[in-house]
Amino acid sequence: MLLENLRFYKEEEKGDRDFAEKLAQLGNVYVNDAFGTAHRAHASTAIVAEFFPKDKYFGYLMAEELKNAEKVNEGADKPFTAIMGGAKVSDKILLIESLLEKVDNLIIGGGMAYTFAKAQGGEIGTSLLEEDLMPLCLELVEKAKHKGVNLILPIDTVIADKFDNNAQKDTVDSGQIPAEWMGLDIGPKTVVLFTETIRNSKTLLWNGPMGVFEMDNFAVGTRAIADAVVAATKENNAFSLIGGGDSAAAIAKFGLEDQVSFVSTGGGALLEYMEGKELPGVKAINS
Repeated sequence: MLLENLRFYKEEEKGDRDFAEKLAQLGNVYVNDAFGTAHRAHASTAIVAEFFPKDKYFGYLMAEELKNAEKVNEGADKPFTAIMGGAKVSDKILLIESLLEKVDNLIIGGGMAYTFAKAQGGEIGTSLLEEDLMPLCLELVEKAKHKGVNLILPIDTVIADKFDNNAQKDTVDSGQIPAEWMGLDIGPKTVVLFTETIRNSKTLLWNGPMGVFEMDNFAVGTRAIADAVVAATKENNAFSLIGGGDSAAAIAKFGLEDQVSFVSTGGGALLEYMEGKELPGVKAINS
C-alpha cells in the first residue's frame, strides 16, 4: 500500500505522537530508508519507531549511508582532505569546526571563499559576502594553523560583469576583483593547487561546488575538482564521499557518479552527522 505524501498533514512535521500511532497501525514492521530526512524529528521518520520496539530496521540505503559516513568520520585513512564549497560560510561553520579536528587538508572554494578573501583584506567586487562572518573566517584560519591543518583558499578567480552564462569573463588573482564584477568560479591556478592536494589524498569528503556549475561557462572549476576526486579514487585507491545536495547534482551533471566511492543522498542529514549531531531518524532505530 502506498500512502499519500505525509507532509500534506501538518502533524507529520510537528512530530505528532497520535498521528505516528495511527501510522504504526498500518504495519507490523518499521523500516526507515530515508536518509535525506534522518535529521528531522518528524512523525514518520522518528516518532513512529517507538511503536515498533522490536521490529524496526534501517533500509539498505540508510545502512549504506551510515557505514560510509562513519568511514570518513571515524576511520579515515590519511591524508584526509575535505573540500568545502557552496554559497555560504554560515551553512558550513559547524562542519568546518568539526573537520578541523580530523582533516589534514581543508580546501575552501565556491561563494564562501569570497568572505574569507574580504576578511583577509581583499577586494571582492559584488561577489557573495557574509560581512558579519568575516571575523569568524579569520578565526578559522588561525584555528587551522594552530591545529596543523593545511587550509587552502583560492589564489585566482573567474569573474563576470553580471550573473549570466553569457556575461563578459575575466580571470584575476583572489582579492583583486574590480568594483562592478563578481567571482563565479575558481581560476586555473587554483584548479592546479586544489587538484594536487586532492590527488595525493587517501580519504576525500566533498561538499559544495566551486562555482556556479549550473552555468556551463562557470562550471570549469567544479568539473576539474570532480575529475581530481575521480582520479584519486582510481589511481590512489582513495575513499571518496560526495556529500549530497549540489555536490551530488554536479557529479550527476558530469556523469561521474559511478567513478567515486559513494554519493550521499542526504545533504543536510550528512552535514549534521559529520558535525557530530545525533540524527533523530537514526537514534529512533538504534535506541
